[in-house]
Amino acid sequence: MGERVIKLPDVGEGVAEAELVEWHVKPGDLVREDAILAAVMTDKATVEIPSPVDGEVVWLGAEVGDTVAVGSPIIRLKTAGEGDAVVETKPVEAEQEVTPTPNPSPQGGGGFEALPPEAKSDGQTGRAQTDKPASPSPLWGGVRGGGTDRAAGRGAPRPAGEKPIASPAVRLRAKEAGIDLRQVPGTGPAGRIGHEDLDSFLSRGPQQGARPGLVPDNSAEEIKIVGLRRRIAEKMALAKSRIPHITYVEEVDVTALEDLRAALNKQKKDNQPRLTILPFLMRAMVKAVAEQPALNATFDDEAGIIHRSGGVHVGIATQTQAGLMVPVVRHAEARDIWDSAAEIARVSEAARGGTARREELTGSTITITSLGAMGGVATTPVINYPEVAIVGVNKIMMRPVWEGNEFIPRKMMNLSSSFDHRVIDGWDAATFVQKLKTLLETPALIFVEG
Repeated sequence: MGERVIKLPDVGEGVAEAELVEWHVKPGDLVREDAILAAVMTDKATVEIPSPVDGEVVWLGAEVGDTVAVGSPIIRLKTAGEGDAVVETKPVEAEQEVTPTPNPSPQGGGGFEALPPEAKSDGQTGRAQTDKPASPSPLWGGVRGGGTDRAAGRGAPRPAGEKPIASPAVRLRAKEAGIDLRQVPGTGPAGRIGHEDLDSFLSRGPQQGARPGLVPDNSAEEIKIVGLRRRIAEKMALAKSRIPHITYVEEVDVTALEDLRAALNKQKKDNQPRLTILPFLMRAMVKAVAEQPALNATFDDEAGIIHRSGGVHVGIATQTQAGLMVPVVRHAEARDIWDSAAEIARVSEAARGGTARREELTGSTITITSLGAMGGVATTPVINYPEVAIVGVNKIMMRPVWEGNEFIPRKMMNLSSSFDHRVIDGWDAATFVQKLKTLLETPALIFVEG
Protein backbone atom coordinates (compact mmCIF):
# COMPACT_ATOMS: atom_id res chain seq x y z
CA MET A 1 0.00 0.00 0.00
CA GLY A 2 1.14 3.54 -0.71
CA GLU A 3 0.08 7.05 0.24
CA ARG A 4 -0.88 10.01 -1.91
CA VAL A 5 -0.68 13.57 -0.60
CA ILE A 6 -3.04 15.90 -2.46
CA LYS A 7 -2.27 19.63 -2.46
CA LEU A 8 -4.55 22.57 -3.08
CA PRO A 9 -4.13 23.16 -6.82
CA ASP A 10 -3.47 26.41 -8.59
CA VAL A 11 -6.98 27.60 -9.49
CA GLY A 12 -5.67 30.33 -11.80
CA GLU A 13 -6.31 34.11 -11.92
CA GLY A 14 -3.24 34.67 -9.72
CA VAL A 15 -5.07 33.30 -6.67
CA ALA A 16 -2.65 32.51 -3.82
CA GLU A 17 -5.13 31.07 -1.33
CA ALA A 18 -8.70 29.83 -1.04
CA GLU A 19 -11.25 29.25 1.70
CA LEU A 20 -12.30 25.66 2.37
CA VAL A 21 -16.11 25.74 2.31
CA GLU A 22 -17.06 22.05 2.28
CA TRP A 23 -15.59 18.59 2.82
CA HIS A 24 -17.26 15.78 0.90
CA VAL A 25 -15.27 13.06 2.70
CA LYS A 26 -13.99 12.18 6.15
CA PRO A 27 -11.12 9.98 7.43
CA GLY A 28 -11.86 6.34 6.76
CA ASP A 29 -13.96 6.98 3.63
CA LEU A 30 -13.15 5.07 0.47
CA VAL A 31 -13.13 7.27 -2.63
CA ARG A 32 -12.83 6.59 -6.31
CA GLU A 33 -10.89 8.47 -8.90
CA ASP A 34 -12.69 11.69 -9.89
CA ALA A 35 -14.89 11.62 -6.76
CA ILE A 36 -15.24 15.13 -5.28
CA LEU A 37 -13.19 15.50 -2.12
CA ALA A 38 -13.76 19.12 -1.15
CA ALA A 39 -14.96 22.53 -2.33
CA VAL A 40 -12.96 25.72 -1.93
CA MET A 41 -13.91 29.32 -2.61
CA THR A 42 -11.62 31.95 -4.08
CA ASP A 43 -12.46 35.59 -4.67
CA LYS A 44 -13.81 34.46 -8.04
CA ALA A 45 -15.38 31.03 -7.84
CA THR A 46 -16.32 27.97 -5.86
CA VAL A 47 -14.10 25.14 -7.07
CA GLU A 48 -14.51 21.40 -6.48
CA ILE A 49 -11.39 19.30 -5.84
CA PRO A 50 -11.61 15.78 -7.35
CA SER A 51 -9.58 12.76 -6.32
CA PRO A 52 -6.87 11.77 -8.82
CA VAL A 53 -6.86 8.13 -7.65
CA ASP A 54 -8.83 5.45 -5.82
CA GLY A 55 -7.97 5.37 -2.16
CA GLU A 56 -8.91 5.61 1.51
CA VAL A 57 -8.95 8.99 3.26
CA VAL A 58 -6.48 8.93 6.17
CA TRP A 59 -6.01 12.65 6.93
CA LEU A 60 -7.66 16.01 6.27
CA GLY A 61 -5.44 19.08 6.39
CA ALA A 62 -7.94 21.85 7.16
CA GLU A 63 -11.34 22.60 8.64
CA VAL A 64 -14.31 24.22 6.93
CA GLY A 65 -13.79 27.97 7.04
CA ASP A 66 -9.98 27.78 7.03
CA THR A 67 -7.96 29.72 4.46
CA VAL A 68 -5.52 27.41 2.67
CA ALA A 69 -2.53 28.50 0.57
CA VAL A 70 -2.15 27.12 -2.96
CA GLY A 71 0.26 24.18 -2.82
CA SER A 72 -0.53 23.26 0.79
CA PRO A 73 -1.36 19.60 1.53
CA ILE A 74 -5.09 19.22 2.12
CA ILE A 75 -5.68 15.47 2.12
CA ARG A 76 -3.84 12.15 2.30
CA LEU A 77 -5.09 8.96 0.67
CA LYS A 78 -3.98 5.37 1.26
CA THR A 79 -3.74 3.81 -2.17
CA ALA A 80 -3.00 0.44 -3.77
CA GLY A 81 0.61 0.07 -4.87
CA GLU A 82 3.91 1.08 -3.36
CA GLY A 83 5.62 4.31 -2.48
CA ASP A 84 4.45 7.76 -1.57
CA ALA A 85 3.54 10.51 -3.99
CA VAL A 86 2.42 14.11 -3.94
CA VAL A 87 -0.41 14.94 -6.30
CA GLU A 88 -1.63 18.35 -7.38
CA THR A 89 -5.10 17.52 -8.61
CA LYS A 90 -6.86 19.48 -11.33
CA PRO A 91 -9.67 21.66 -9.96
CA VAL A 92 -13.20 21.54 -11.31
CA GLU A 93 -15.18 24.79 -11.25
CA ALA A 94 -18.55 24.16 -9.68
CA GLU A 95 -21.27 26.72 -8.97
CA GLN A 96 -19.03 29.76 -9.29
CA GLU A 97 -19.58 32.90 -7.29
CA VAL A 98 -17.69 36.16 -7.75
CA THR A 99 -16.76 37.91 -4.57
CA PRO A 100 -19.73 40.25 -4.42
CA THR A 101 -19.61 43.90 -3.94
CA PRO A 102 -22.74 42.85 -2.09
CA ASN A 103 -25.26 45.43 -1.13
CA PRO A 104 -25.17 44.74 2.60
CA SER A 105 -28.73 45.86 2.87
CA PRO A 106 -31.93 44.32 4.14
CA GLN A 107 -33.18 44.85 0.63
CA GLY A 108 -32.27 43.02 -2.53
CA GLY A 109 -33.43 42.27 -6.03
CA GLY A 110 -24.41 34.54 -8.34
CA GLY A 111 -21.31 33.71 -9.93
CA PHE A 112 -20.16 31.90 -13.01
CA GLU A 113 -20.52 28.39 -14.18
CA ALA A 114 -17.79 26.82 -16.27
CA LEU A 115 -18.42 23.27 -17.42
CA PRO A 116 -15.42 20.99 -17.77
CA PRO A 117 -15.36 18.96 -21.01
CA GLU A 118 -16.83 15.87 -19.36
CA ALA A 119 -19.55 17.79 -17.52
CA LYS A 120 -23.18 17.49 -18.39
CA SER A 121 -26.35 19.28 -17.39
CA ASP A 122 -28.52 17.68 -14.76
CA GLY A 123 -31.51 18.50 -16.96
CA GLN A 124 -33.34 20.53 -14.35
CA THR A 125 -31.12 23.08 -12.73
CA GLY A 126 -28.80 23.61 -15.70
CA ARG A 127 -25.83 23.34 -13.37
CA ALA A 128 -22.77 21.28 -14.02
CA GLN A 129 -22.84 17.63 -13.07
CA THR A 130 -19.33 16.26 -12.93
CA ASP A 131 -20.06 12.90 -11.30
CA LYS A 132 -19.24 10.07 -13.64
CA PRO A 133 -19.01 6.33 -13.13
CA ALA A 134 -15.62 4.80 -12.73
CA SER A 135 -14.38 1.26 -13.11
CA PRO A 136 -14.31 -0.84 -9.94
CA SER A 137 -11.23 -0.46 -7.75
CA PRO A 138 -9.45 -3.20 -5.78
CA LEU A 139 -10.20 -1.15 -2.67
CA TRP A 140 -13.89 -1.87 -3.11
CA GLY A 141 -13.65 -5.40 -4.45
CA GLY A 142 -15.94 -4.39 -7.32
CA VAL A 143 -18.70 -2.98 -5.08
CA ARG A 144 -19.48 0.73 -5.33
CA GLY A 145 -18.81 2.62 -2.11
CA GLY A 146 -21.76 2.50 0.26
CA GLY A 147 -22.65 -1.17 -0.24
CA THR A 148 -25.04 -3.06 -2.47
CA ASP A 149 -28.15 -1.71 -0.77
CA ARG A 150 -27.10 1.88 -1.43
CA ALA A 151 -26.02 1.00 -4.96
CA ALA A 152 -29.52 -0.27 -5.62
CA GLY A 153 -31.01 2.91 -4.18
CA ARG A 154 -32.39 1.04 -1.15
CA GLY A 155 -30.09 2.41 1.53
CA ALA A 156 -31.64 3.52 4.79
CA PRO A 157 -31.89 7.24 5.66
CA ARG A 158 -28.90 8.57 7.56
CA PRO A 159 -28.83 8.53 11.34
CA ALA A 160 -29.64 11.78 13.10
CA GLY A 161 -26.68 14.12 13.06
CA GLU A 162 -24.90 12.51 10.11
CA LYS A 163 -24.27 15.10 7.40
CA PRO A 164 -25.20 14.01 3.86
CA ILE A 165 -22.45 14.27 1.25
CA ALA A 166 -23.44 15.96 -2.00
CA SER A 167 -22.13 18.50 -4.50
CA PRO A 168 -23.37 22.12 -4.43
CA ALA A 169 -25.45 21.46 -7.55
CA VAL A 170 -27.18 18.48 -5.91
CA ARG A 171 -27.78 20.47 -2.72
CA LEU A 172 -29.32 23.35 -4.69
CA ARG A 173 -31.57 21.02 -6.65
CA ALA A 174 -32.72 19.31 -3.45
CA LYS A 175 -33.42 22.67 -1.82
CA GLU A 176 -35.49 23.82 -4.79
CA ALA A 177 -37.47 20.54 -4.66
CA GLY A 178 -37.99 20.77 -0.90
CA ILE A 179 -36.08 17.53 -0.24
CA ASP A 180 -34.24 16.78 3.02
CA LEU A 181 -30.99 15.19 1.81
CA ARG A 182 -30.74 13.25 5.07
CA GLN A 183 -33.61 11.11 3.78
CA VAL A 184 -31.95 10.35 0.43
CA PRO A 185 -29.78 7.20 0.19
CA GLY A 186 -26.53 7.95 -1.63
CA THR A 187 -24.98 5.43 -3.99
CA GLY A 188 -21.68 7.23 -4.51
CA PRO A 189 -18.40 6.84 -2.65
CA ALA A 190 -18.90 7.13 1.11
CA GLY A 191 -22.65 7.41 0.49
CA ARG A 192 -22.30 10.55 -1.63
CA ILE A 193 -25.62 11.65 -3.12
CA GLY A 194 -25.72 12.24 -6.86
CA HIS A 195 -28.38 13.48 -9.25
CA GLU A 196 -29.42 9.89 -10.01
CA ASP A 197 -30.11 9.36 -6.30
CA LEU A 198 -32.39 12.41 -6.28
CA ASP A 199 -34.17 11.07 -9.38
CA SER A 200 -34.72 7.72 -7.66
CA PHE A 201 -35.98 9.39 -4.49
CA LEU A 202 -38.39 11.61 -6.44
CA SER A 203 -39.72 8.67 -8.46
CA ARG A 204 -40.83 6.93 -5.24
CA GLY A 205 -43.02 9.90 -4.30
CA PRO A 206 -43.29 11.72 -0.95
CA GLN A 207 -42.40 9.72 2.13
CA GLN A 208 -45.33 9.44 4.50
CA GLY A 209 -44.60 9.60 8.19
CA ALA A 210 -46.54 9.85 11.38
CA ARG A 211 -48.13 13.22 12.03
CA PRO A 212 -46.15 14.85 14.84
CA GLY A 213 -47.94 16.03 17.93
CA LEU A 214 -47.54 19.35 19.70
CA VAL A 215 -44.33 18.63 21.59
CA PRO A 216 -41.45 20.85 22.66
CA ASP A 217 -38.53 21.10 20.25
CA ASN A 218 -35.30 21.33 22.20
CA SER A 219 -33.00 20.95 19.21
CA ALA A 220 -30.30 23.50 18.45
CA GLU A 221 -27.94 23.93 15.56
CA GLU A 222 -24.65 25.76 15.14
CA ILE A 223 -23.97 26.96 11.60
CA LYS A 224 -20.51 28.18 10.69
CA ILE A 225 -20.57 31.14 8.33
CA VAL A 226 -18.34 30.31 5.36
CA GLY A 227 -17.96 31.11 1.68
CA LEU A 228 -20.13 33.78 0.10
CA ARG A 229 -22.21 34.30 3.24
CA ARG A 230 -19.05 35.11 5.22
CA ARG A 231 -17.92 37.56 2.54
CA ILE A 232 -21.31 39.28 2.64
CA ALA A 233 -21.09 39.46 6.43
CA GLU A 234 -17.62 40.98 6.23
CA LYS A 235 -18.82 43.54 3.68
CA MET A 236 -21.78 44.50 5.86
CA ALA A 237 -19.58 44.92 8.91
CA LEU A 238 -17.11 47.00 6.91
CA ALA A 239 -19.82 49.31 5.57
CA LYS A 240 -21.55 49.85 8.92
CA SER A 241 -18.35 50.25 10.94
CA ARG A 242 -16.64 52.71 8.58
CA ILE A 243 -19.48 54.68 6.97
CA PRO A 244 -21.62 57.08 9.03
CA HIS A 245 -24.95 56.66 7.25
CA ILE A 246 -27.62 59.27 6.77
CA THR A 247 -30.93 57.89 5.42
CA TYR A 248 -33.46 60.16 3.73
CA VAL A 249 -37.01 58.91 3.02
CA GLU A 250 -39.28 60.76 0.59
CA GLU A 251 -42.77 60.01 -0.71
CA VAL A 252 -43.19 59.99 -4.49
CA ASP A 253 -46.44 60.06 -6.49
CA VAL A 254 -45.83 57.54 -9.29
CA THR A 255 -49.36 57.55 -10.74
CA ALA A 256 -48.27 59.22 -14.00
CA LEU A 257 -45.16 57.06 -14.20
CA GLU A 258 -47.19 53.86 -13.78
CA ASP A 259 -49.63 55.01 -16.47
CA LEU A 260 -46.73 55.70 -18.84
CA ARG A 261 -45.09 52.39 -18.02
CA ALA A 262 -48.31 50.48 -18.72
CA ALA A 263 -48.81 52.30 -22.04
CA LEU A 264 -45.23 51.61 -23.16
CA ASN A 265 -45.51 47.93 -22.23
CA LYS A 266 -48.70 47.58 -24.30
CA GLN A 267 -46.99 48.82 -27.45
CA LYS A 268 -43.54 47.32 -26.94
CA LYS A 269 -42.05 45.23 -29.72
CA ASP A 270 -41.47 41.50 -29.37
CA ASN A 271 -37.72 41.98 -29.02
CA GLN A 272 -38.09 44.61 -26.29
CA PRO A 273 -38.15 43.74 -22.56
CA ARG A 274 -41.07 44.42 -20.27
CA LEU A 275 -40.50 47.70 -18.42
CA THR A 276 -40.39 47.76 -14.63
CA ILE A 277 -39.92 50.89 -12.54
CA LEU A 278 -36.15 50.31 -12.28
CA PRO A 279 -35.10 51.54 -15.76
CA PHE A 280 -37.06 54.78 -15.19
CA LEU A 281 -35.34 55.22 -11.83
CA MET A 282 -31.98 54.50 -13.42
CA ARG A 283 -32.52 57.13 -16.11
CA ALA A 284 -33.63 59.60 -13.42
CA MET A 285 -30.47 58.87 -11.41
CA VAL A 286 -28.32 59.53 -14.48
CA LYS A 287 -29.90 62.98 -14.80
CA ALA A 288 -29.65 63.70 -11.08
CA VAL A 289 -25.96 62.79 -10.73
CA ALA A 290 -25.14 64.89 -13.81
CA GLU A 291 -26.05 67.87 -11.61
CA GLN A 292 -24.44 66.35 -8.48
CA PRO A 293 -21.42 64.28 -9.58
CA ALA A 294 -20.26 63.90 -5.98
CA LEU A 295 -22.90 61.21 -5.51
CA ASN A 296 -21.65 59.08 -8.41
CA ALA A 297 -18.40 58.22 -6.67
CA THR A 298 -16.43 55.90 -4.43
CA PHE A 299 -14.50 56.96 -1.35
CA ASP A 300 -11.09 55.49 -0.53
CA ASP A 301 -11.19 56.37 3.15
CA GLU A 302 -7.73 54.98 3.85
CA ALA A 303 -6.10 57.22 1.25
CA GLY A 304 -8.55 60.07 1.83
CA ILE A 305 -9.45 60.25 -1.87
CA ILE A 306 -12.87 60.49 -3.53
CA HIS A 307 -13.00 58.94 -7.00
CA ARG A 308 -15.70 60.63 -9.08
CA SER A 309 -16.73 58.67 -12.15
CA GLY A 310 -17.81 60.22 -15.42
CA GLY A 311 -19.63 57.01 -16.35
CA VAL A 312 -22.65 56.01 -14.29
CA HIS A 313 -22.24 52.33 -13.42
CA VAL A 314 -25.37 51.30 -11.54
CA GLY A 315 -25.31 48.29 -9.22
CA ILE A 316 -28.57 46.30 -9.06
CA ALA A 317 -28.88 44.48 -5.73
CA THR A 318 -30.07 40.98 -6.66
CA GLN A 319 -31.07 38.09 -4.44
CA THR A 320 -29.65 34.76 -5.63
CA GLN A 321 -29.62 31.22 -4.28
CA ALA A 322 -26.03 31.83 -3.17
CA GLY A 323 -26.80 35.14 -1.43
CA LEU A 324 -27.15 38.83 -2.18
CA MET A 325 -25.04 40.01 -5.11
CA VAL A 326 -24.76 43.25 -7.08
CA PRO A 327 -24.44 42.88 -10.87
CA VAL A 328 -23.59 46.13 -12.62
CA VAL A 329 -25.20 47.99 -15.51
CA ARG A 330 -22.25 49.83 -17.00
CA HIS A 331 -22.53 53.25 -18.62
CA ALA A 332 -26.17 53.81 -17.81
CA GLU A 333 -25.72 57.36 -19.14
CA ALA A 334 -25.39 55.91 -22.65
CA ARG A 335 -28.54 53.74 -22.52
CA ASP A 336 -32.12 54.65 -23.37
CA ILE A 337 -35.08 53.32 -21.36
CA TRP A 338 -35.39 50.08 -23.37
CA ASP A 339 -31.67 49.35 -23.36
CA SER A 340 -31.56 50.04 -19.62
CA ALA A 341 -34.41 47.59 -19.02
CA ALA A 342 -32.77 44.91 -21.16
CA GLU A 343 -29.41 45.25 -19.42
CA ILE A 344 -30.96 45.21 -15.95
CA ALA A 345 -32.77 41.98 -16.84
CA ARG A 346 -29.67 40.44 -18.41
CA VAL A 347 -27.17 41.06 -15.61
CA SER A 348 -29.71 40.19 -12.88
CA GLU A 349 -30.55 36.89 -14.54
CA ALA A 350 -26.84 36.17 -15.07
CA ALA A 351 -26.22 36.66 -11.35
CA ARG A 352 -29.18 34.48 -10.37
CA GLY A 353 -28.26 31.79 -12.88
CA GLY A 354 -24.56 31.69 -12.04
CA THR A 355 -23.30 32.83 -15.43
CA ALA A 356 -22.21 36.40 -14.66
CA ARG A 357 -18.65 37.35 -15.53
CA ARG A 358 -16.32 38.97 -13.03
CA GLU A 359 -16.54 42.39 -14.68
CA GLU A 360 -20.34 42.22 -14.45
CA LEU A 361 -20.19 41.99 -10.67
CA THR A 362 -17.65 44.70 -9.85
CA GLY A 363 -17.09 48.40 -10.48
CA SER A 364 -20.43 49.98 -9.58
CA THR A 365 -20.46 53.68 -8.65
CA ILE A 366 -24.00 53.95 -7.22
CA THR A 367 -26.52 51.23 -6.34
CA ILE A 368 -30.27 50.59 -6.54
CA THR A 369 -31.85 48.15 -4.08
CA SER A 370 -35.44 46.94 -4.23
CA LEU A 371 -37.58 44.15 -2.82
CA GLY A 372 -40.35 44.72 -5.33
CA ALA A 373 -43.81 44.06 -3.90
CA MET A 374 -42.23 43.21 -0.51
CA GLY A 375 -40.40 46.54 -0.38
CA GLY A 376 -42.11 47.73 2.78
CA VAL A 377 -43.14 51.27 3.64
CA ALA A 378 -39.61 52.47 4.43
CA THR A 379 -36.19 50.89 4.80
CA THR A 380 -32.68 51.91 5.81
CA PRO A 381 -30.41 50.51 3.07
CA VAL A 382 -26.74 50.02 3.84
CA ILE A 383 -24.30 51.63 1.40
CA ASN A 384 -22.45 49.33 -0.97
CA TYR A 385 -18.91 50.12 0.24
CA PRO A 386 -16.91 51.99 -1.08
CA GLU A 387 -19.72 53.88 -2.85
CA VAL A 388 -21.23 56.95 -1.20
CA ALA A 389 -24.93 56.59 -2.10
CA ILE A 390 -27.61 53.93 -2.47
CA VAL A 391 -31.23 54.41 -3.59
CA GLY A 392 -33.86 52.09 -2.11
CA VAL A 393 -37.22 51.43 -3.75
CA ASN A 394 -40.22 50.65 -1.55
CA LYS A 395 -43.48 49.11 -2.68
CA ILE A 396 -46.13 51.07 -4.55
CA MET A 397 -49.41 51.46 -2.68
CA MET A 398 -52.69 53.18 -3.51
CA ARG A 399 -53.23 55.95 -0.94
CA PRO A 400 -55.72 58.79 -0.51
CA VAL A 401 -54.03 62.12 -1.27
CA TRP A 402 -55.57 65.52 -0.40
CA GLU A 403 -55.90 67.69 -3.51
CA GLY A 404 -57.16 70.95 -2.02
CA ASN A 405 -60.82 70.10 -1.60
CA GLU A 406 -61.02 66.31 -1.67
CA PHE A 407 -59.06 63.09 -1.28
CA ILE A 408 -58.23 61.27 -4.50
CA PRO A 409 -56.57 57.86 -4.94
CA ARG A 410 -52.95 58.04 -6.06
CA LYS A 411 -50.21 55.46 -6.50
CA MET A 412 -47.55 56.37 -3.96
CA MET A 413 -44.07 55.00 -3.33
CA ASN A 414 -41.33 55.88 -0.86
CA LEU A 415 -37.69 56.23 -1.83
CA SER A 416 -35.38 55.29 1.05
CA SER A 417 -31.86 56.45 0.23
CA SER A 418 -28.67 56.34 2.29
CA PHE A 419 -25.54 58.49 1.93
CA ASP A 420 -21.99 58.54 3.32
CA HIS A 421 -22.20 61.52 5.68
CA ARG A 422 -18.42 61.94 5.67
CA VAL A 423 -18.50 63.27 2.11
CA ILE A 424 -22.22 63.92 1.40
CA ASP A 425 -23.96 66.65 3.41
CA GLY A 426 -27.62 66.34 4.35
CA TRP A 427 -28.56 69.24 2.06
CA ASP A 428 -26.92 67.57 -0.93
CA ALA A 429 -28.61 64.27 -0.13
CA ALA A 430 -32.01 65.97 0.06
CA THR A 431 -31.40 67.89 -3.18
CA PHE A 432 -30.55 64.63 -4.97
CA VAL A 433 -33.68 62.84 -3.74
CA GLN A 434 -35.90 65.81 -4.56
CA LYS A 435 -34.52 65.79 -8.10
CA LEU A 436 -35.43 62.11 -8.38
CA LYS A 437 -38.89 62.89 -7.03
CA THR A 438 -39.45 65.61 -9.64
CA LEU A 439 -38.34 63.36 -12.51
CA LEU A 440 -40.41 60.38 -11.39
CA GLU A 441 -43.54 62.46 -10.73
CA THR A 442 -43.21 64.13 -14.15
CA PRO A 443 -41.80 61.22 -16.19
CA ALA A 444 -41.76 63.13 -19.47
CA LEU A 445 -38.76 65.02 -18.06
CA ILE A 446 -36.80 61.78 -18.02
CA PHE A 447 -36.89 61.74 -21.81
CA VAL A 448 -35.94 65.40 -22.28
CA GLU A 449 -32.33 65.74 -23.40
CA GLY A 450 -30.03 68.38 -21.98
